[in-house]
Formats: sequence, structure tokens, C-alpha cells
Amino acid sequence: MANPRSRHRKSNLPSTARGERIYAIGDIHGRYDLLRQILKSIEQFNRGLPSPEKLHVVLLGDVVDRGPASAQLLQFLRDWAANTEGQVMLQGNHEELMLKVHAGERRLLRSWLQVGGRETLESFGLTVPGSGEPIPPRFMADIAAAIPKATMDFVNRWPTVARSGDYFFCHAGVRPGVELARQAKTDLMWIRSEFLNSDRDHGAVIVHGHSISAEAETRHNRIGIDTGAYRTGVLTALYLDGAEREFIVTEPATEAVAIAQAQ
Repeated sequence: MANPRSRHRKSNLPSTARGERIYAIGDIHGRYDLLRQILKSIEQFNRGLPSPEKLHVVLLGDVVDRGPASAQLLQFLRDWAANTEGQVMLQGNHEELMLKVHAGERRLLRSWLQVGGRETLESFGLTVPGSGEPIPPRFMADIAAAIPKATMDFVNRWPTVARSGDYFFCHAGVRPGVELARQAKTDLMWIRSEFLNSDRDHGAVIVHGHSISAEAETRHNRIGIDTGAYRTGVLTALYLDGAEREFIVTEPATEAVAIAQAQ
């Protein structure tokens, strides 16, 4: 475990835009407790650094579903964004499903429930039919009433990508061989194997979540930081400042925070 005060600049690494410091956070999936924990750790980590010109916290999507506290988490993010600056929330495929179901796309309801929508709706106070039970005729109206429109409008405004210097941030990844400016929304939110297995230079280092790994994955062309927080208790953040790079992770056994120097 590296001392958080002993950071080593690696000149061969890519760099953020001049003057920008970024903390990117992987898939939270309803774990409000872990988000609060890692934000406190980021605050502590950041105290030991000189003030940057710009500081951003980037959430890489899939804030909702699977975990137990999506409603509380979304309200926290609304309040956080209203009272402070520098946050960038990106949409993931789970936000896309939630938005479409809330807008009335009933055909997606069963699929959403199976991948964590059930837990999200329960966090908003709804009683959700079991997997083998019929959906009540008024259930879509109940969903629209239970989840505030202002919350959905807030999520709908989240972008799908962000960039700083040599780093490009999105939820799932990019289509190899396609310019970053021409990436399809579907790929940015859903792509897996074609991106994960690609050794191509994408035009920037892609910082992403979506695909779970036991620990953060660092490749020459991508950095994956989805460590399955909803089931492992390990939520990962990536610190980037110029050519400096480190991981901050929650430790499920002790609920403490370990800081491991990125490779």
C-alpha cells in the first residue's frame, strides 16, 4: 500500500488538460454508503495537494440499480450538484433503461427489473411484482408517480462523454476504429468484448466502468474501474492530475480506504 503523500510523476503517462485535476468514480449501483465513503477519502486525499486550477469529480454511470439506495443516492447527487461545482455525471446503460421505463416504454420493464430496476423501484417505495407475477395495469403510472419528474430531468441532462487532455471518459467504452467524436451512444453505454479485447490506439486513454474486474484494469489504451461495488463493497476512484495517476478504493472488510499506486 503506497503512502498517499509519496506520489511519483511518470513522464511516459498521458496527461489531463493543463491545470485540471480529476477524480473518476466507477459504477456505484445504488451503494450510497460507498459513495459517501469514497468522497470523504477523496476530500482527505485532496487536502495534501496544491490547489488545482480546475477540479472535477466524474461519475462514470450506472449510479442506479442493483444496490439498495438508488433513490437516496439520486437525491444526494441533485443536492450536491445544486450546491457545489465540478461534478460530471455520465449516463450509463442502467440510467438509460430507467429513463425509458419512466417515460412509458413498458416493453423494457421486465428487462430492467431483472438487472436491478427492482431494487431501484423499491428504494422509491414501490412494491414490485415477483418475476412470475403479472404486472398490474397501473404499474407504469405508479412508477411515473413514485420517481419525481425533476429527478428524471436531472438524470436526462447527464452527458455520455467527457474529456480532459489525453483522457476520454465514458460508461462502457468505444467502438475500435471509430473516431471519438463519431461514437454511437449505444456503444458508449453498452459495448464490451470488442472494446475490452482491442489493443488499438483509440485516440485517447478511455476511462470506463461497465465491465466488472476484481481490481482496476490499466492498459495502454484504457483504464477500467468497475470493481463491482454493489456486491463486493469495493468502489474505485481514479485520481488524475497532469501525468500523475493513482487509485483510491474502499476496503469491504474494514470499510477503510486504501490508496494503491497505479501501474
